[in-house]
Amino acid sequence: MRIMRAAFASTFDADNPLAALSVGDRPEPVHPADDWVTVEVRATSLNRHDLWSLAGVGLVAEQLPMILGCDAAGVDPDGNEVVVYPVVVDPADPRGVSILSERFPGTLADRVAVPRANLVPVPVGLSLTDVACLPTAWLTAYRMLTGPGRVAEGDAVLVQGAGGGVATAAVVLAVAMGKRVYATSRDAAKRDRIGALGATALAPGARLPERVDVVIETVGAATFDHSMKSAAPGARIVVSGATSGYEPKVNLRRVFAMQLAILGTSMGTPAELAELLALCVERGIRPVVDSVYGFSEAADAFARLQSGEVFGKVVLDHSR
Repeated sequence: MRIMRAAFASTFDADNPLAALSVGDRPEPVHPADDWVTVEVRATSLNRHDLWSLAGVGLVAEQLPMILGCDAAGVDPDGNEVVVYPVVVDPADPRGVSILSERFPGTLADRVAVPRANLVPVPVGLSLTDVACLPTAWLTAYRMLTGPGRVAEGDAVLVQGAGGGVATAAVVLAVAMGKRVYATSRDAAKRDRIGALGATALAPGARLPERVDVVIETVGAATFDHSMKSAAPGARIVVSGATSGYEPKVNLRRVFAMQLAILGTSMGTPAELAELLALCVERGIRPVVDSVYGFSEAADAFARLQSGEVFGKVVLDHSR
């Protein structure tokens, strides 16, 4: 049996997810269907999803050990540089789809097996370290803005909780699209960094100088009332997460009087990932990278992600 390096959940620990992380050897990936191929992974990035998996969210004990990771860039069997789209059509899942590391082994390994249709070519001008940041957080932010958010129809955007992966991506993308961007963060140091990205940085709940056309909402209960009050007539409040709680109070009179749309979304499509890559090349956009670790330092990278001090993406360079 051939083996490879991998970072995987060997158990679950809701109180201390890092205690459930193992870094070591795992068997080479197998192909569950004829249309699957093996990608030689060169770079990956971490997501909160990886910590949730270690805590036992979305997995059961019978699936362990499970290789973690949703995001990857590498080389396909024909020698082409590709980025891996992480959503797999899965008839065995009640939802019809699953993300890598939920039912099929993830990307935090030397090699990963995926359907060939999940491979998106890397355009000239983008590094594998850059594109490894895009498939989950950045694709979600891109779809929030260009899909349900219809950002092209508006001039002003509010991003709640900037600093995290999706929210920081939304700030960068909305600025690159020429919008007036306001972004909130509880952390003064992060507000300084948000300002350097071209947004007007504000404390949570602060009054905006104008009402906005699009709100990017990943925080949930702690910020949702502020999102509602900051929305202009006809605005779209686009939700892809609820890290502070998923049952906020909603003033329905404001919803119908202001004709607000509250819209949910997650991830995006392979075509939208290709659009995002093209936009990065066209506008000179590069992902905000918090830190880069060698694969042998995967445990340190997870600790960095869990610290709450992250601004942007944590990346693993598989050549180190």
